Amino acid sequence: MKLHIVPARTGLEWVRLGIRVFWRQPMALAALFFMTMAAMSLVNMLPLVGPAVALALLPSATLAMMVAAAEASQGRAPTPALLLVAFRTGKQRLHAMLMLGALYAVGFLCVMGLSALLDDGQFARVYLGGQPLTREVAESGDFQAAMWLSLLLYVPLSLLFWHAPGLVHWHNVPPVKALFFSIVACLRNFGAFMVYGLSWIGVFLGAGIAISLVITLLTAMGLGAGLAGGLMVATAMMLAAMFLASVVFTFRDSFEAPGRDLGDNQGSDQNAPPAASD
Repeated sequence: MKLHIVPARTGLEWVRLGIRVFWRQPMALAALFFMTMAAMSLVNMLPLVGPAVALALLPSATLAMMVAAAEASQGRAPTPALLLVAFRTGKQRLHAMLMLGALYAVGFLCVMGLSALLDDGQFARVYLGGQPLTREVAESGDFQAAMWLSLLLYVPLSLLFWHAPGLVHWHNVPPVKALFFSIVACLRNFGAFMVYGLSWIGVFLGAGIAISLVITLLTAMGLGAGLAGGLMVATAMMLAAMFLASVVFTFRDSFEAPGRDLGDNQGSDQNAPPAASD
């Protein structure tokens, strides 16, 4: 496995490819994203352990979207079975993905725990426990300090896990090494990831402005707030699916292509990241 250093402009290409591959299979990718979110929401409802288990499933959900985007980029329609791709690639990789999920859950809960030192856990209860967010709470200085601290601490956590699911799945890298290689790759390609992040912010802001204009028009036409709300939710889901679809391209360009024995559980490269010609 060899790390690739890419120019900063590649970040914009990753965004373009994510949007492009989504529109190759919009229904399949949107449905898979919806199913992953629905599954995690159901798990989150389990008493006591629900939130922690849902967090532990996030790397597997990310991998499912990465593999689905790879399938779509190669002209194949992603299937709902990809939702379980992390659990169908042999015991060794299954254990590695479970370990990765556990490490992510612990890391995220540590972030929430540190933020609780500033606001007595108010932000954590809102974010994890579903406690209603009132205007009074949102305007609290302690709550805002906890929120910004969580955001600051989550950045390195996300870099640690950005490439880790792909490294475990396609390169068979042990979880701890995958975390190390992931953050090194992100930092070595800092310029590309900065452009990538800013480009996605631009896409989300542009879509938000466009949807606001459409909603204003619908309201003026008297079509009701229900349709406007549905449009907002659908747009948010599509944008999130596009974003997750683009992750596989950041992985593909950051590391040398895996061998054929690191593909799916049949030992082929069917689920390998898309070729660089995409």
